[in-house]
Amino acid sequence: MSSRLPFAFILVTLLLDAIGIGLILPVLPRLIAEVSGNPLADAALWGGVLTTAFAVMQFLCGPTLGGLSDRFGRRPVLLISTGVMALDYVVMALAGSVWVLLVGRILGGITAATHATAAAYIADISPPERKSANFGLIGAAFGVGFILGPVIGGVLAEWGTRAPFWAAAGLAAANFAFGMLVLPESLRPQMRRPFRLARANPFGALRAIGRLPGLKAPLVVYALYEFAQIAYPAVWAWFGAARFGWSPGTIGLSLAVFGIGFAVMQGGLIRLILPRLGDWGTVAFGLSANLAIFVTLAFIEDGRLALMLTPFTALGACVVPPLQGIMSRAVPPDRQGELQGLVQSLRAVAMIAAPMTFTAIFAAFAAPGADPFLPGAPFLLSAAIMVVCGAILVALRRAQGRATA
Repeated sequence: MSSRLPFAFILVTLLLDAIGIGLILPVLPRLIAEVSGNPLADAALWGGVLTTAFAVMQFLCGPTLGGLSDRFGRRPVLLISTGVMALDYVVMALAGSVWVLLVGRILGGITAATHATAAAYIADISPPERKSANFGLIGAAFGVGFILGPVIGGVLAEWGTRAPFWAAAGLAAANFAFGMLVLPESLRPQMRRPFRLARANPFGALRAIGRLPGLKAPLVVYALYEFAQIAYPAVWAWFGAARFGWSPGTIGLSLAVFGIGFAVMQGGLIRLILPRLGDWGTVAFGLSANLAIFVTLAFIEDGRLALMLTPFTALGACVVPPLQGIMSRAVPPDRQGELQGLVQSLRAVAMIAAPMTFTAIFAAFAAPGADPFLPGAPFLLSAAIMVVCGAILVALRRAQGRATA
């Protein structure tokens, strides 16, 4: 069997995770209103509950699934989760009440936590010098999925609010069958470790992983970076409308351009940058690019220039793959799942906390009579976070230099 087929399954799984999230976005408001009988404004509150439940389950279950994969192997966790994902979409398609939708989103959050196991699989099969570049393909798959998902969902919605869920169920079921045929186990039996509930949660995993040398600084930088990046999905649409008067079509175009740039960077360009700059140099390059872009977005007033700048925002997307590579190489094979589960939880924390933070800042500086009127103010917070990440990076490199002197 070609060694590329298991890798293809992992990328398809991550792609479908992202497509499944975006696929339902166009119909979710109508579906919630339909099953709850509430007007659209009240349905939006339930939309927030469903989104939060999804993120909370990712936060709680990432280390659990990662720990299970360290104990029982990657294959059973990935296949079971993929099968449950297909059933979850069927539940959502048949839902007759908002409570069933909530159950569906809880299940969806648990199965989406398989991102951690998929990343551990990539770590298992990648030689040390290729880990960072291969982690970039994970981001590329997600980027493509977030582009395709809303587009496919919008088209399928013409056949009714349930059609996107049936499509997602079919895709997940087909991928489950594909995995059954092509996915071998990547974690050798001698590399497995006992499953301990005390460590199979975000807090226990953070304590256990944090004790390993060389991980604290990368984990802090990763968590801060993920928080800062949420500024884009949290306020971009509002920012574009308030600052430039963009129409929904223009906002959608700008988001598509961002997604394409993100996928190109993590799937291709990063493979050119890493050999020249190394992991830490690539992280520094990405942080610097993000700092410049965030400051520019905060004060830019010409919508045409903002659109022209949008592809360059992807330059900052080269931070996460080398960070993941650095952390993966610092962890033994029997703890890759635990590490990736913790990374998944940190990302989920950002998804929970950052939107409220950034939208609150936007509301304060974009309200009528705001002085100063600065819709781009949320990007200044992200810029400040990039400075903090850079300071941590400089301090770490200096400490490493003294240790080797």
